Amino acid sequence: MLYGIIDIGSATIRLAVYLIEGGRVEQLLKQKEMVGLASYVQDGVMSEEGIAQAVRVLKKFKEFLYSFDISRIEAFTTAALRNAKNSKAAVGAIERETGLPIRVISGDEEAVYDFIGATHAISAEDGLLIDIGGGSTEIVAYRSKQICQKVSLPIGSLGFAAKYVRGVLPSARETLAMRAEAEATIGAVAAFAGIREAEITGIGGTFKSGCALYNELACRPAVNRRIDTHRLPEVIGTFQRDHGLTQEMTIMLMKAVPDRIRNVIPGLVIADVLARRFQSRIITYSDSGLREGYIYSEIVGK
Repeated sequence: MLYGIIDIGSATIRLAVYLIEGGRVEQLLKQKEMVGLASYVQDGVMSEEGIAQAVRVLKKFKEFLYSFDISRIEAFTTAALRNAKNSKAAVGAIERETGLPIRVISGDEEAVYDFIGATHAISAEDGLLIDIGGGSTEIVAYRSKQICQKVSLPIGSLGFAAKYVRGVLPSARETLAMRAEAEATIGAVAAFAGIREAEITGIGGTFKSGCALYNELACRPAVNRRIDTHRLPEVIGTFQRDHGLTQEMTIMLMKAVPDRIRNVIPGLVIADVLARRFQSRIITYSDSGLREGYIYSEIVGK
């Protein structure tokens, strides 16, 4: 059967079409729109403009799916709408305008779905799974491919960009402010205090775009999915606005991350703090995560 899975995230709204037969899951198509819902949250409230943007994209995706007679549609949302003070009212308004039921996924559920989706694609028995989203960061510690600890933190790439960055790219001072909040937030999670030299698998847009930028800067092939964490400060420092970008650097940035120029460095600041906190030498990017975990849990497993 064909399913349309819509992920309403803090930075992007994504549609993916899957062929699901028994336990076999095959992705046929994916589309995304950079909406930046987290930037429409003002004083903790999702604005009418943000709701209208979500409605616009969802109607477009629904029309596309219906043109192929795909009526099995699952839509869910994460941090931007989950954490808004008017979450229930905003989600209700979007549902009424689009005719699509929308599931609000909790932080714990998001971490579990991330883990289930990613462990289908990684071989490591022990380690950390991290998803740095636009509005939240999920961390899962696992041993023998079983979850030991999980947490959802209220820090994300788009949230940091909106809160701290006054230009397109952050200044050195703004980077230090983001780093300080990330260190304080992550340092307060006592359950992860004993984890050291952990192997990190990163999923989601921050790690995808960060890997692309790293490959350009380090002259690695585009297919490389491993980031040497000791080079993260170099990547972050290279693309700070007060250092002066050369034409070569500008071309590199626009080629590697055209859709995430504003929030890739804030996301990598969080990644660098996490890598230092857990003394991790390598981050491996995985393309499987939240949507696949949702499918295995809520569709294949039912």
